[in-house]
Amino acid sequence: MPVPGTRHLWAMAAAVVLTVTAPATTASAADSAALREVLFVGNNWDGTADVIKSSGDLAKIGRINVIPDKDARMAEINADPIKWIYFMAIRNSVGEGHDQFVDDMYSTPDGKSVVVSRPSFADVVSIDLATGKINWRFKVSGYRADHMAVSPDGTRVAVSASTANTVHVLNINTGQQLGSFATGDKPHENIFTKDGKYIWNMAIGDVNTDSDAPWLDWTKGDRHITVVDATTYKQVKTIDMRDKLNAIGLTDYSDAVRPAVFSPDESKLYFQVSFFNGFFEYDLATDKITRTKTLPKNPATSDDRTTMVNDSRHHGLSMSPDGSKLCVAGTMDDYATVVNRATLQEGPLVTASKPYWATVSGDGKSCVVSESGADQVTTIDFATGQKTASVPVGDHPQRVRLGHVAANWTSPSS
Repeated sequence: MPVPGTRHLWAMAAAVVLTVTAPATTASAADSAALREVLFVGNNWDGTADVIKSSGDLAKIGRINVIPDKDARMAEINADPIKWIYFMAIRNSVGEGHDQFVDDMYSTPDGKSVVVSRPSFADVVSIDLATGKINWRFKVSGYRADHMAVSPDGTRVAVSASTANTVHVLNINTGQQLGSFATGDKPHENIFTKDGKYIWNMAIGDVNTDSDAPWLDWTKGDRHITVVDATTYKQVKTIDMRDKLNAIGLTDYSDAVRPAVFSPDESKLYFQVSFFNGFFEYDLATDKITRTKTLPKNPATSDDRTTMVNDSRHHGLSMSPDGSKLCVAGTMDDYATVVNRATLQEGPLVTASKPYWATVSGDGKSCVVSESGADQVTTIDFATGQKTASVPVGDHPQRVRLGHVAANWTSPSS
């Protein structure tokens, strides 16, 4: 059980105010025959989600508009100066000049709806997959929604409210808040343990500033892992990787934990940190970083930390179902690679354009990465480390999640 021993616009927003490895959602045995397993691909700058085959050639099945209420949301934002400042801050910092309309998404257990976190609209919505209409909307605390996680039984979804240092846990069918908990600064990744008893949240701090030099690391905020009881939402443990990194002599490395994945037995946590081309292995029992894997740098990639998008040199990590291989998205280095977990030897560096996420195909045979710079999704075979397929998707794909739709599902009419 893993309970271990923009810069300017953001500053303006803060000043004004002062005066967000996930599993596929599950279906009951009675319903499973009527459902089709798919991959949902969130096209962040488009405000769409492509639905593609979960394995094989990743053939496109359909597309969903995840901002059908855009006009209403924009009217609200334009009528509220504070909301407008934050909206513009998201566009001009973490959005790289674009609005962030979809960060994360999960389907409901019955395959009838998809639940989406929308950073620029600071909310979570449930969209009916048959009609394309919104079932419910939950406004997160603060002004931005981020990464989510779904419980193993598919009934609860946790979402990071990144400007409020809060995670909300919602009933995935109704949108009712079941609980919430406080985190470090800028909560990001969320992970339910496989028994559903705990939620792990990783706070990444202020990735939107240019104070990126190691000696200015303290300006990034309070970055730690928060572990809570997934029933009471009470804090069980916090973990600060700063002292763990210092203990192995890596005092200049960031302790902002980015994507992370547990080993199958949940005895080890593998995680990426800001600015680093590689990942770490953390042993829960000893509360120590046990191994460090440094991956190759792309000679064309600048080492200037201020050029790394949202501080994330590498952002995306997944593991094969048997736990033998890790898949790494080398975001700023423009490649993805499969790493042998036992030896930490990487395989071929598969060229990829700004890969922003890594997950696992439905059949468990491949790593799936989103190439945000090429607007496509690509699979890499875990056994060979070679690219096997690519499919075009919408503008700036990021999160890719397994889920379900009705067996005969087609895109809702516009």
